[in-house]
Amino acid sequence: MAETTERVLRLLGLFETRSVWTGPELTGLLGVTTRTLRRDVERLRELGYPIEATPGVGGGYRLGTGGRMPPLLLEEDEVVAVTVALRVGAQGISAIGEPAVRALAKLDQVMPPRLRGEVVALAEATAVLPGLTDEVDTGVLVVLAHAIRDRVRARFGYTSRVGDQVERDVEPYRLVATGRRWYLLGWDLRREDWRTFRLDRMAGVRASTFRFTPRVAPDPVEHVQQAIRRTGDAHRVRVRLTADVEAVRRRIPEQYGTSREVSPGVTEVTSSADDLGMLARHLTMAAFDVGARLEVIDPPELRGAIDDFTDRLSALRAP
Repeated sequence: MAETTERVLRLLGLFETRSVWTGPELTGLLGVTTRTLRRDVERLRELGYPIEATPGVGGGYRLGTGGRMPPLLLEEDEVVAVTVALRVGAQGISAIGEPAVRALAKLDQVMPPRLRGEVVALAEATAVLPGLTDEVDTGVLVVLAHAIRDRVRARFGYTSRVGDQVERDVEPYRLVATGRRWYLLGWDLRREDWRTFRLDRMAGVRASTFRFTPRVAPDPVEHVQQAIRRTGDAHRVRVRLTADVEAVRRRIPEQYGTSREVSPGVTEVTSSADDLGMLARHLTMAAFDVGARLEVIDPPELRGAIDDFTDRLSALRAP
């Protein structure tokens, strides 16, 4: 049985490396008869792999397109490449963030220590340009994803909005990506209530061995949205750009700011963040990208933050 399983897996690996194989090629590589090859192909079909067979000259076997995604066999270098790409996707692209975290958790579960070391080394040697999404340690994402899947408590240090640092012990239920930040919805054991936690404010995240029975949880997306509306960001700003509203909306998506036309060719943008300097950077670059002049409506402090940013850019130019 072990020999048959190993041979079938090797056959699957061959199908994933080339579009078409002839029968004689496969029997020669596997060292089997034509009858055994046909049986192995049928075993793969029973597992959901759509192996197609074409008779005659120029025919052969190929891995076709099925109605569902069967498991893939990846070489070690492919595992490293996929994992690093998922780490970047989880941080920077909200549309694939949550599926990327789930995939990372699965890979982390089965990855040999040697490959994990290669992933860490490559990730540490890779720089990602800052965008509108706050940077989150993908290690934190993977730990929390495991805790959610295994239904075990998570523990971490947490910095509150006012700067207080406390230890939290929670039952983690769901990770939520808002486009700008990652949040965890969990049952706070100390406060005995549902709470949302920003991942960028966590430290020392670890999964415990204490299992919990799932409670009836609120809708995670709605709960996080309500929490954001209640707490808000430290800075809320309004600016005007001399650009068409549609052009501005393409550059500043809804999750990062609200754009409305105040007159033809003039758009007002409302945005918020905890870091005024970050707002200054993003709005200045947005104005540059759409070829617009930027006028600060409020608060006045934003003008100083924009001046600081443009001064630093000027200092970067070669003399």
